[in-house]
Amino acid sequence: MSTMYEDDAVSAAQCYRHPGRETLVRCGSCERPICTDCMVETPVGMRCPECARGPRTTADARVARARRQSAGRYVTIALIVVNVVAFVFEYIRAGNGPIDSGLLFDMGGVYGPAIAHGEPWRLLTGGFLHGGTLHIVLNMMALWFIGTILEDGIGAVNTALIYLAAVLWGSAGAVLMDPTTVTVGASGGVFGLMGALLVVARQQGVRELTTSLVFTLAINLVFTFAVPGISIGGHIGGLLGGVVACLLLTRRGQVSSRPSPVGVAAVGVVAAAAVAAGVYLAHNPVRSTAGLAPPSASIVAVGVLRG
Repeated sequence: MSTMYEDDAVSAAQCYRHPGRETLVRCGSCERPICTDCMVETPVGMRCPECARGPRTTADARVARARRQSAGRYVTIALIVVNVVAFVFEYIRAGNGPIDSGLLFDMGGVYGPAIAHGEPWRLLTGGFLHGGTLHIVLNMMALWFIGTILEDGIGAVNTALIYLAAVLWGSAGAVLMDPTTVTVGASGGVFGLMGALLVVARQQGVRELTTSLVFTLAINLVFTFAVPGISIGGHIGGLLGGVVACLLLTRRGQVSSRPSPVGVAAVGVVAAAAVAAGVYLAHNPVRSTAGLAPPSASIVAVGVLRG
């Protein structure tokens, strides 16, 4: 695992009192990054030693907040923009009609028979399409809250790599569970980011964040299995893909903001394996597709699963 980490890489967030110690936790008052040795538990959350002793000056708080806001969140923002632009195109193509399975199929939704007929790119494009306004709003809110925390902690490149692996494995999971249903949605990637954030938080011993993530993940998994129309394979596949990708970029609980070429290659193998698995499952579905008509733009009878 050590070859997947650059010792001289600049960390995305380092303790302000102990340079070199990477952390995901920030003081709830001044928002400066703090390591486990500097965390002071207070009735209102984690604080740095200075804020725990007493109020800081307005100038100090303003400087700290400016540093916090300057942190790069480019990947998270870019992912949201791509999803929103794709949704706008869906509305334009739908015209006065609904965003149904036929439209989502035409635009690249995950659909096993189409993948088996030489369209593996659907494993990626399906993760950027959505079945309605509420669907995309909920996913983009989750992507913003989770993505910004993770990107601020481990860097843009790692976040992008993890998201890619999660989307592809989420799509492969959808093909496994529902090969003849058009599946769309970004939540495979969101689940992957959530799993990655949980891995890093647990490795760094951030108990408060770990507990919160476990609770959030548990609630989302309950909804995944209990609510009809949600892609179980997409969520579970995305979660596993994100966790595995994060572990490949991790060394002793630390993640370099600039992963080594070996680390990038390892995640690339994970992503390629997802594509291979998706194509294989499309050709060899768990559920029989015998008698199913070849995919075409007229398909409207199949259901739509939201991921």
